[in-house]
Amino acid sequence: MPAARTAAADEGLLLSFFDYLKVEKGLRPLTVEAYRRDLAQFGECLRKRRRTLAQARREDVRAFLSRGLADGLDSRSAARKLAALRHFYKYLLLDRVTECDPTLDIETPKQWKVLPKSLAPSEVAAMLSAAAEGKNDSKVAAALQERNLAILEVLYAGALRVSELTTARTEDLKLDLGIILVRGKGDKERIVPLGAAAQRAISNYLRSGRRTLLGGKISPLLFVGRGAKRLSRQRIWQMVKRASEAAGRHASPHMLRHSCATHMVERGADLRTVQTILGHADIATTQVYTHVATDRLSSVYRAHHPRARAKQEQP
Repeated sequence: MPAARTAAADEGLLLSFFDYLKVEKGLRPLTVEAYRRDLAQFGECLRKRRRTLAQARREDVRAFLSRGLADGLDSRSAARKLAALRHFYKYLLLDRVTECDPTLDIETPKQWKVLPKSLAPSEVAAMLSAAAEGKNDSKVAAALQERNLAILEVLYAGALRVSELTTARTEDLKLDLGIILVRGKGDKERIVPLGAAAQRAISNYLRSGRRTLLGGKISPLLFVGRGAKRLSRQRIWQMVKRASEAAGRHASPHMLRHSCATHMVERGADLRTVQTILGHADIATTQVYTHVATDRLSSVYRAHHPRARAKQEQP
């Protein structure tokens, strides 16, 4: 089949699949865009073989992944591409566009276990202290400080993703109960508890800071910018980066999420509870924090046990 006809045949399938991801699965734009890139690359590979997406064979998928790995693609990215293809062909099977799944019996490229980076409790405390300090020479500056401190406390207390924080609404917050309703990936809802420190920071922000930032306007969002503007993901990253650097450490919003989970596991929290707070669909994703806790246990053991070091101390 000519390349132009192959591309045209693929376009309709892809458009309907992306609509399915956005409307039925409720995936966020960034996730859909990642699927779009992976499938576009696979479609280009198939066109060189004069096949459409619906005509793909198992050897096409293997060749696509092998070529990527040979060109320097890491195994983690290759695994993500395979996951995108599996999701796509599962959709085609359900829609009866094809009768076979070319991703069947293809092993996921082996991945090294990448342990999430987290802050020590003392580093989180220093970061929060830095965010609470400083002179405010205007009402707006004071409001921004109250908002930023509340955001940091919520990111750490509830292990929220940036996208979950920027879309949180005032009606989702139940401050008297110490909880917030969070809408996560796939528009799935979960209830997340907030500690006393986070509750105090939010209460202070709601009392005056948020009203100042709204400037007489109305917004359903919990955290707002000046003039009731919606906060961008980039703005949250910048704010966290600035607060962490003031405390002597470079951190990201996701590091606060990892820190919450890590510190809970280190203090004996069960994985099911941590899974619920993080909003993980599969507990296997949460189990990485047991490795982090074990790493911490081992490092403390090596540092303090007299016979754990290469050169043993004399008793």
